[in-house]
This record gives sequence, C-alpha cells and structure tokens, in this order.
Amino acid sequence: MLYDFHIVDVFTSSPFAGNQLAVLPNAEGISVEGMRLIAREFNFTESTFVLPPTDPAHNARVRIFTPRAELDFAGHPTIGTACALVSNGHLTDRELVLEEGVGPIEVSVRDHNDCLAATLTTTTPLASTEVRPTISELASVLSLDPSQVTEGYFASLGVDFCFARLASPDIVDAATIDPPSWQQFARNAWSSNMFFYSGNPIDDETLYARMSAPAHDVSEDPATGSAVAALVGWVATQTKHDVHVEVIQGAAMGRRSEITATARVGGDGGLQSVEVGGPTRMCATGQIEVDESFLDRP
Repeated sequence: MLYDFHIVDVFTSSPFAGNQLAVLPNAEGISVEGMRLIAREFNFTESTFVLPPTDPAHNARVRIFTPRAELDFAGHPTIGTACALVSNGHLTDRELVLEEGVGPIEVSVRDHNDCLAATLTTTTPLASTEVRPTISELASVLSLDPSQVTEGYFASLGVDFCFARLASPDIVDAATIDPPSWQQFARNAWSSNMFFYSGNPIDDETLYARMSAPAHDVSEDPATGSAVAALVGWVATQTKHDVHVEVIQGAAMGRRSEITATARVGGDGGLQSVEVGGPTRMCATGQIEVDESFLDRP
C-alpha cells in the first residue's frame, strides 16, 4: 500500500539546512513495527506518523520515531509536522493542538518569508534531579579537559537530557564523544543524551550547541528542540525568572539550525510554560510502499 510522505527541513528557512524530518500525513493502518522500520528506512533523527486524534477537539495525533525507538515528545518533529500539514493542505487551521506522548501540544503556525514557521507551547512539568553530573565525568565523556567544562545538570520536558555548559564555541566544536567513557557514564546517569553548549542563558546570550544521543543511534543532531525546551525550563526554575534564548545548532555539520525558546514562570516562581519555535522549509514530497505485513489488520 502506498503512503504519502513529505520531507521538511526544520529550524531553517534556507534550503538543505536545519534538521531533516519525514512526515507521513495519513499514517492510519501502519503497525508500530512498520512505523519503526519506516523511520529506520528514512534514517533521519526522527520521522512522524500522523493519525486521527483521540479527542475530536484536537487536530491530529502524532507518533514520533527515531531509527531505533519511539519518543513521547520532540521539538523539531512537532514544529516540522505542523508546518508540513498546513503547507500541504492537510490542515486548514493554523492554531493547532497535536496529541503526543506527553499529552496535547499547542502549535501556532505563521508565514515566514517564503516558508512557514511554528511555535509550540508545552505545559509539561519539568523533570530533573538534584544529582548533577560531575565536571570530571562530563570532561571524560566529551574528551575535554575539566577546565573547559563550566557546569552540568539533568532535565527533561518529555525527553531526558544531560546538559554540559562549555567555556566557548570552539570547545563545543572540539568536543567528541569518547565511547568507553560514555558507556560507563550511561550505566548510572539520569540521562546519557548529551547536549553541550556555550553561552549563558541568564544573560540572554545566543547559545552555540551540539547534541549527541548514542543510545538512540544519533551520533549528532542538527537541531534538538526538546533539549532547548528543557534547558530554558531548568534555568527558569533556578532563577525564578522568565528566560529567553536563541540557539545555533548543527553549524559544524553543515546544517545550521536556529531555534528560539522562552520559559515563563508564574508569580510563585514556578514554571508555567515553555515555547520553542522556528521556521520550516519544504524539501520533497513522495510516496512510500508499505508491505501488508506492516499494516494493522482489524
């Protein structure tokens, strides 16, 4: 059976930059195993499968797969899927509610130069731990000297990350995952998905970042909206103030991505919401053959 797909580049308005995403806009009938194998076939960091919503008040249900596993939430798949659905006429609304594993996600789609851009809003509670990775652990995992690592922490808004703030953009580019050190770290770490960056979010500086998730077969991700969401959420809970950042990611890979994110706190200093946004550029449209053995049967 043939299924339509769209390929989009997320967090960029330039052709062939940003983070690639495959979107199947009408994936009803494909089994979970079929979705997993299709994601592996496209071999992007994520692919999405759009299904009818469980709540008729919402626009769609979205399942997100890496080449290895399903995710409850991810930033660039949410942004890219919303833009793909609107750009190709699958949805006419521009104020969307997409059902994901963490619950409903609000997404606002708008025109942006000659493409579309979107901003997602999540009220998912921030998850973290008081236990932090040590400077020596992070330096070892990233093949750096401890003097080059400023701080580390764990946080999640649906996907768990280990964050490492480094001393400069050059050190971010120089960092390399050391497999034996990472494997040892991953045995007991709250998360082994490594997001490492330079810049100070408190000072509204532009952050320069990279991300690697060996456990998900992602050697490097050009743009990681879920990590940026967790980062600003964590900083806002520490400072008890709103936090806004712009993040440059993927530049070292030749796929420069630009992500904006804002965390908002209430009068009690508690995290109220996090917004993540950026443009999406359409790249390709086609069809994929899905064998009947990968279809759900009634």
